[in-house]
Amino acid sequence: MNNQTLKDLYWLVKREFWEHRGGFFWAPVITGGIFLLLNIMGIITAEVLGARNGINFGASGGLQQVIAEMDAGDLSKVGFALDIAMYSAMGLLVVVLGFVVFFYCLGALYDDRRDRSILFWKSLPVSDTSTVLSKVISATVLAPVIAVVVGIIVGMLQLLILAVTLSFHGVNVWQLLLLAHPFRVMFNLIGYIPLYALWAAPAVGWLLICSAWSRSKPFLWAVALPVGVGLLVTWFGIMGLFNLPTAWFWKNIVQRALLSVFPGTGSMFGDSMIHISGNTGTDVLDLAQTWHLAASPSLWIGVVAGVVLLAGAIWFRRWRDDA
Repeated sequence: MNNQTLKDLYWLVKREFWEHRGGFFWAPVITGGIFLLLNIMGIITAEVLGARNGINFGASGGLQQVIAEMDAGDLSKVGFALDIAMYSAMGLLVVVLGFVVFFYCLGALYDDRRDRSILFWKSLPVSDTSTVLSKVISATVLAPVIAVVVGIIVGMLQLLILAVTLSFHGVNVWQLLLLAHPFRVMFNLIGYIPLYALWAAPAVGWLLICSAWSRSKPFLWAVALPVGVGLLVTWFGIMGLFNLPTAWFWKNIVQRALLSVFPGTGSMFGDSMIHISGNTGTDVLDLAQTWHLAASPSLWIGVVAGVVLLAGAIWFRRWRDDA
């Protein structure tokens, strides 16, 4: 890949960001803001109800003394709970990210043909391969990077809000913050992005080829085709006409084609991404455990399938310019 191609990709990805910044940028920002608002409302509600019912967790309630008497194992569990508070910010964001990537890929190549802007873009000295690759990069790298950055910021604010709240109950803020592992949380979230790009490959490829191929209603084609074939496979199995692997088809074809754009689905369709530790409980999103998925054949078979589907999307992009 020469310098001109890299420069073309840079500007094409930048174009995708500016044209879809509502989904790529504002969707996670607004979601993160709503998450923080709901948490603040929940804290205020708990404080008001506690005051009304005479529940006191303040300094006189001995909360600081309880923390002072904890052993190393108990303090480790407190730190784990604080890490979960930071991770929790990503809960809503990964759902929003999945929907953003899903519908972005569905419209990425179809919308250019529908509004006839494809004629303008084809007049430029930019290859169809670069155009499709820019959309893949936008979906599998740009969108998750923005979501993770927003998630880290929201997670830090969530941790700070929790620490400040507990400080009004006699807990030393700095002592509490030192128990958390914010840099490990950031490292884990950032380290998950390349794995997400690999796992999402078949879904991104399928959605893009549907976007490039369908003359109308790409959503209907993208969903109806795999689901319809899955129903046929199930029906043949029930009728005993053919001994088809029904469960395998739904798990490895239908779900991978439609749901792999949602982060974390590797824990359902691939190897487990949750590590059980005897000291700290469930070490959610432990990066070393998460990357065990890279040894799963289903991941790399999906990558190969995604590459084949993307090649088809490039071919349709080159020859189909009508909607």
